[in-house]
Amino acid sequence: MIPLSWYVLLSAALFTIGVVGVLTRRNVFIILMSIELMLNAANINLVAFSHYLQNLTGQIFVIFVITVAAAEAAVALALIILLARNRGTVYVDEFNIMKG
Repeated sequence: MIPLSWYVLLSAALFTIGVVGVLTRRNVFIILMSIELMLNAANINLVAFSHYLQNLTGQIFVIFVITVAAAEAAVALALIILLARNRGTVYVDEFNIMKG
């Protein structure tokens, strides 16, 4: 039996890697993957605590988070492809379309 603290440490490590990826990278695809990594770290926590507390609420919430993450990835990928076609780059520093 794996203790709960190992799941929490794994989740914290994955979340930290995701935050570092979002803050340091300029490629939009890598930023999107880092956000997905942070969502999966939260899902690990939800499932671990759900199992530890013998309550299915966390696992049901994970299904909703995965669904929203899939929809978010699809919309974000469509926007990135559109911007890449129009601007010719996928780097965040090059995007200034939405400046007012």
